[in-house]
Amino acid sequence: MQLAPGVWRVATAPRDLVNTFVLRDEDGQVTLVDAGTKRAPKVVAAALEQIGVHVTDVTRIVVTHAHGDHVGGLGGLRGRTGATVAAHERDAAYLREGRGPVLDRTTLGGRLLRRSPGVTTPTPVEEELVDGQLLDVAGGLRVLHTPGHTPGHVSLLHEPSRLLITGDSIWNAFGRMSWPVRMLCTDAALTRRTAEVLGELDYDIVAFTHGPEIRTGAREAVRGFLAARRERDLARRSRRVTTEDA
Repeated sequence: MQLAPGVWRVATAPRDLVNTFVLRDEDGQVTLVDAGTKRAPKVVAAALEQIGVHVTDVTRIVVTHAHGDHVGGLGGLRGRTGATVAAHERDAAYLREGRGPVLDRTTLGGRLLRRSPGVTTPTPVEEELVDGQLLDVAGGLRVLHTPGHTPGHVSLLHEPSRLLITGDSIWNAFGRMSWPVRMLCTDAALTRRTAEVLGELDYDIVAFTHGPEIRTGAREAVRGFLAARRERDLARRSRRVTTEDA
């Protein structure tokens, strides 16, 4: 699915439940955003052929965060492409060690599982990303550190096409925007706070790693979602205070 000139979304699971993104430079070099699950490399390679590029044209893989559904195919794609791997400095260690980030211990699932499913094979990370960094990718890809889902979770803004990739800060699976599942976050409350930055940016299209993109009124849709969730959280806290006072 082409989203903008030089930018495509590749669904690596049915119903757009997991997405990888392809960005192609004018010189033909290709950058991937996320690597999907272990089975994703074949799907990504087939999609690249449809676009008109080869897997060997992939020179960089940018990782939004170190969860298995985003990096399970990282080793396979790196082996096929020889590409370098870029991840935020706070998630790089998880990739190098082949383990998932710790989970939110305020949830039962987080306490039981302790760590999220991560990469099964340690993978080198050649480039550690920082907040605000502008990557030389297809005219400019801005790194936005939005921690909470994992310590090094990032969202990405492709400035030339005004396209935002939320990563797992916000999902759009199952026909509606939502927060990621709490038990899969390192700090669910922090996820909600840092997602607020996505409502302050300027963009025309918003793309999700879980679910289809929004092309019309994208920024307004994200801001509306964030505002509704703020109101809901305030109402919940108000009810809790009232109950405690009673």
